[in-house]
Amino acid sequence: MNELPTVIVLASGRGERFVASGGNGSKLRALLAGKAVLEHTLANVQASGLPWHLEDAGHPGMGDSIAAAVRNTAEAAGWLILPGDLPLVTPATLRQVAAMLVGQTQAAQPSYRGERGHPVGFSRACRDALMALEGNLGAAPVLKAQRAAGRVADIEVDDVGIVTDIDTLEMLARAEALLVNAS
Repeated sequence: MNELPTVIVLASGRGERFVASGGNGSKLRALLAGKAVLEHTLANVQASGLPWHLEDAGHPGMGDSIAAAVRNTAEAAGWLILPGDLPLVTPATLRQVAAMLVGQTQAAQPSYRGERGHPVGFSRACRDALMALEGNLGAAPVLKAQRAAGRVADIEVDDVGIVTDIDTLEMLARAEALLVNAS
C-alpha cells in the first residue's frame, strides 16, 4: 500500500453545460493558454508528487466514476477527488489536502474565501463507502456522513483554482484571465 493518498482525476463527464454555452466538443480538450484544460490539470497533479489515477472510462454519473477509480486504486492510503475541469488547482494545495488525512480525520475539504472547493480528500477508512457510490451526487453523501461524525478537516487555502472549474465558455475565459494575471 502506498502511504500517500492517490489523486483521482475525473474525466468521464459529458460537459453538457459547456456545449450549451457555445463550446465545441469536450471542455477538457478546450484550449486554455494554448494547452488543453485536462493537460493543465494533469500537469499540476504530477507536479504535486502524489500518486494519481485518471478515470476517463465514460461512466454514467460522477458517483460511478469515483467508485470505479477507488476500485482501481483500492490499495491507496486515501484519495483526493479532483474533477478534470479544475486546471488551476496548485500542486501545493493538493499536498496540503493530502497532509490533512491523518489521525481521526477521515476527510478534508479546502475552501477559498469561504467557498468550498476541490479536491476533497478521503482517508482509507472511507474506501467501502466510496466504492459503493453511484449516480450523479459524487462523494457528497460520504463527505456529509464524515461531517456529521466530526471527522472532516476544513482547510482555508489561498488558491482560487479550487473553485475555478470550466463548465462554460465564460468560465474558460475567466480561467484564462487568471492564468495571464498570475504570470
